[in-house]
Amino acid sequence: MTGSTDGAPHGFAHGSMRGSPHGGAIGTMGALTAGSLVAVTAYTVALGGDGWLWFGWVVLGLLTLAMAVTQS
Repeated sequence: MTGSTDGAPHGFAHGSMRGSPHGGAIGTMGALTAGSLVAVTAYTVALGGDGWLWFGWVVLGLLTLAMAVTQS
């Protein structure tokens, strides 16, 4: 039998999958939102501001916030 000694398959310990099943998606969206903030800021510093980029980032941020609020 593969896995941990407590009988959980594939090395997962009991209780290691905590939270909602969409918790990973929220974390991914948060990372994407933070990464895009860095990218938009770098673009603005290097090449000048673009309102559409900032508008897109605000929309992405609001979607991330809405996902986090509705999943909790």
